[in-house]
Amino acid sequence: MAGALAITGTACTGNGDKGAGPSFQGGSEAEQGPKASAAITTPAADARDVPAATEIVFASKDAVETTVEVENAAGEPVKGALTAAGRWLPEKALEYGTTYTATVTATGDDGKPATTTSTFTTMAKPSKQIRVTSFLGDGQTVGVGMPLIVKFSRAVPEDYRDDVQRRMTVRSTPAQEGIWHWVSPTEVRYRPKTYWKANTEIFYKIQTGGLPMGGGWYGRADLTVDIKTGPAVVMTVDNKTKKMTVKKNGKVIKTIPVSLGKKSTPSSSGTMVVIEKLKETVFNTMDDPNPANRYITDIEYAQRLTWGGEFIHAAPWSVASQGRTNVSHGCVNMSTANAKWLFNQTRVGDPIVVKGTERKLQNGNGWTDWNMSWDEYVKGSAIPVGETATAPTTTEPTAGTAAG
Repeated sequence: MAGALAITGTACTGNGDKGAGPSFQGGSEAEQGPKASAAITTPAADARDVPAATEIVFASKDAVETTVEVENAAGEPVKGALTAAGRWLPEKALEYGTTYTATVTATGDDGKPATTTSTFTTMAKPSKQIRVTSFLGDGQTVGVGMPLIVKFSRAVPEDYRDDVQRRMTVRSTPAQEGIWHWVSPTEVRYRPKTYWKANTEIFYKIQTGGLPMGGGWYGRADLTVDIKTGPAVVMTVDNKTKKMTVKKNGKVIKTIPVSLGKKSTPSSSGTMVVIEKLKETVFNTMDDPNPANRYITDIEYAQRLTWGGEFIHAAPWSVASQGRTNVSHGCVNMSTANAKWLFNQTRVGDPIVVKGTERKLQNGNGWTDWNMSWDEYVKGSAIPVGETATAPTTTEPTAGTAAG
C-alpha cells in the first residue's frame, strides 16, 4: 500500500479483553462492528498551524494489524516510517501551508477494519529559522576517532534539546553503540562507546526541518550525511620513552623517536584526534606574552591536535633530541622523513594518546570527546542513554511490522 505503514502484533494495542468473543446480542455476528478501534491524538482533526515536522501520534486497541497513511490535498502519498516510539514520522518535513490527511486503520482478529482520520493544515513558513550544519560531508573517509559534529546557527534552549536529539539518527555498518553529547547550546557531537571499527559505513540524519526549537524559532531544513572510516590508525606517545608507537588495525607498523614540550611549555597528556592536516604551513607566535616563545617558522607535515596550538610536525632542528629530550613548545616533534611517512598514513579523526607529561589535556581544547570516559560522555546527552532516538530506521513508505 503506497504511503502506508503496517504495524502488526500488539505494539500499539490497548489492554482490551483478548479472551472475549464477539457478542451476538442485538443481531448476527455479521452485523457487529469491528472488534478493533483506532484513534489519532496528534495532530487533532481540523488542526491548523501544525509544525511541518509533526509526527502522527496514534493508538489502536484489539488490533492485530494497524496501517498508517498520510496524503496531501492532491491525494499523493507522503513517505514516512514508524519511529521507535511508535509514532509515524514523515521522511522529510511537510510542506508549509499545506493540508494533509492522516488515516489510521486498525484490524482485529475478526478481520474487520476500523478507520479514523485527521485532516490538518501545516503552519505558514516561519521567518525565524535555525540552520543546521555538519562538519563532515558526503563521501568523506575519516579516522576511527572522528566524532560526528553538528552545529546550529542559534542556541537551542535546554528544554528543547531532547526534542532535537530525538530527531538525530545515526546508523553504522557494522552497528556500534554510541550517543550524542551537547558540547554547547549550538553544538552537539556523537561518538561510539569505543573507537569506530575500521572501514565502518556511517549515515546520520538530522530531521529538524520545521521542528520547534524555542522562542518562536524553527529548524530550517533536514540534513543527511554519508561517510566512512578508513583503517584503524592509532598513535600512542609515551613521554617516558620519548617514542610514538603507530598501530594500524591493531598491529604495530612503526616506532618513531619524538621530542615533546619542554618543562616550561609541556605537551598535553590525554586522548586527542587529528583536527586538520597541513603539508606546509607557518607557525607564527609573535603575539605570545613571553618573548622567549615568539617565532615565525616554516613547518612541514603538520597535524593539528589542539586549538591551543599543539601539532605533530617535522622538526629537523631537533632530530638530535628526538627520543632523548623534550625541547619543543608543546608539539610532537619528529624528523622530516618520519613526519612525512606519518602524514601519509593518517586521516582527520585518527586518535593519538599522549602519556606522562606534566600537563593534562583540557576538555574542549580540540576534539576531546575521547578524553572523557563513556560515563562522563553520556551525561552530555539530552535523553537517557538507554532511550532509542525516535527517528525512523527506514524512510521507505512500504509496510513494516512492530512486534509486541
